[in-house]
Amino acid sequence: MKKRTYSLLLVLLFLLWSPVAAQGSPSVASKSVQVIDPALQIRLNSQAPNDKVRAIAILSNQVDLLTITGRSRSERLRNLIQALQAKAFGSQVGLLNLLNARKATGEVSTFTPLWIQNAVALTATPAVITEVASFPGVAHVIPDTAIPAPTQSSSSEPEPNISLINAPALWSLGFRGQGVVVASMDTGVSSSHPDLSGQWRGGTNSWYDPYGEHPTTPTDINGHGTWTTGVIVGRDAGGSSIGVAPDARWIAVKIFNDGGVAYASAIHQGYQWLLNPDNNLATLDAPNVVNNSWSFGSPGCNLEFEPDLQALVVGGITPVFAAGNYGPGNSTGASPANNPAAFPVGAVDNSDLIYNLSSRGPNNCGVSESVMYPAVVVPGVNVRTTDLYGLYTTATGTSLAAPHGSGALALLLSAFPNLSVADLRTALTNSAVDLGPAGADNDFGSGRIDVLAAYNLVASGALPTATPTLTPAITSTPSPTATPTATPTSALATTLHIGDLDRSSIPSGTKWNGTVTILVHDNYDRPVAGATVYGKWTNGATGNVSCVTNSNGICSITKTSIKSSTASITFTATNITRTGLTYQSSANHDPDADSNGTVIIVLKP
Repeated sequence: MKKRTYSLLLVLLFLLWSPVAAQGSPSVASKSVQVIDPALQIRLNSQAPNDKVRAIAILSNQVDLLTITGRSRSERLRNLIQALQAKAFGSQVGLLNLLNARKATGEVSTFTPLWIQNAVALTATPAVITEVASFPGVAHVIPDTAIPAPTQSSSSEPEPNISLINAPALWSLGFRGQGVVVASMDTGVSSSHPDLSGQWRGGTNSWYDPYGEHPTTPTDINGHGTWTTGVIVGRDAGGSSIGVAPDARWIAVKIFNDGGVAYASAIHQGYQWLLNPDNNLATLDAPNVVNNSWSFGSPGCNLEFEPDLQALVVGGITPVFAAGNYGPGNSTGASPANNPAAFPVGAVDNSDLIYNLSSRGPNNCGVSESVMYPAVVVPGVNVRTTDLYGLYTTATGTSLAAPHGSGALALLLSAFPNLSVADLRTALTNSAVDLGPAGADNDFGSGRIDVLAAYNLVASGALPTATPTLTPAITSTPSPTATPTATPTSALATTLHIGDLDRSSIPSGTKWNGTVTILVHDNYDRPVAGATVYGKWTNGATGNVSCVTNSNGICSITKTSIKSSTASITFTATNITRTGLTYQSSANHDPDADSNGTVIIVLKP
């Protein structure tokens, strides 16, 4: 058997941007210097005029996630996605038009709109990036950081780990993770492994490769994602039970490309995909938990992904992170594991002794001093799990500890499907086996997970009221020099138009269904509620249809029971009506360029 140890944390130090206070009315040049991240500015200064640089422009106009409500997880998730998309679609139009024009001149290679954080990733010349930094509504521009994939080395003999957290006790009660979906953000997953193949949810909404290297089939060139997924859902084809929640389903985002590098923009795209994998609000299919056994490279605080994690939490998705392998010193946590919305997991061995390299607190990354780092610990030493080519390996590190936590949450959710993210965190921390000094500490957190004790705590009705995990002070602060894109609400609208057309499709027995989602804007690019959109189906479908926009300016139209022999259908918007406003079809547009703003082709799934 191959034996390898994983050294979790990556070797890249990411510099945080710090806004500079404005003095008076800055010029365009001075604004761009203040908005651009210092590390990115240094790189721009060193490049030739025609060189291309990767960057992410973050807009100041962000959704206040604390305002998202709903009577159920599905309703909150739907409201969250609609609010995020409406904000991004409404405020990115001008910037996307600029980038499209610069792309036509060869100054921009690619650009990708992001709605999970209202940002745009781009690869462009230094001059264009400086121009973007000066664009109204851009708060700051940061590097699209390259993060190297994890490395591995040999390991000592394996030891048991699943029984230590009492997972088999829940199996005996009939709770094995059934009905729960866990996502992996990692190097991919080898879906052909006999311990993993049966647990893949399957379909186009269960695998996402933002690099397009393996667009349809789960693939893992490195092996690390296969290891972590095996700890979550692996079965017993190799002669022993290796996964915590063997009946849970997995989906995956391949955030590391085949060259072993993850770009920050791809990670943002991955989190965005998790909120709505099939891109259809009528069929919400987000996971319940997402495992993150990766990090920026050194101890320290980086809040770039905190808005993404907060969005996941609002959507009912628990983000579990490996605490890091920078111990045994104090304050050795790394981001994003030390972000307020993350649930960091440290490592012990099977004798409950702390793994020497497991990162420790205190955490100085936007959380209260009373919050311990890590939150809990679990086995992470000599863990036997799945490997490439249908084989098995033994690995060590907090990277292997985190999936124990993800699997434990899957077991609890199979027993109590309505637990919130905050409830799940409280259940694990308040039932943990205290290790080290009495009470929570910055070596072991609240202690080692005991999932049976967590189950009993919830079943007894003694689960304390959970503390909300969102802290509004952590959201990105707009640059003081940025000019808001949004027009004051007192501005009087006179016309309306389509601000975005999106398409999606799903199989339906031997046929398929196609959906078009329409965003309606006024002449100030603000969402328009209560507008009636009229359209027609052609080229493979027929019929006149209509829908009425919601409070976010969005409505959807679905064509059902399309014959399997039909490769595509076409939707054309013919009119939009709302009292007091005039439809201006010439203003229709589509920021992601999958239509001309008026006509969109829906493809067979």
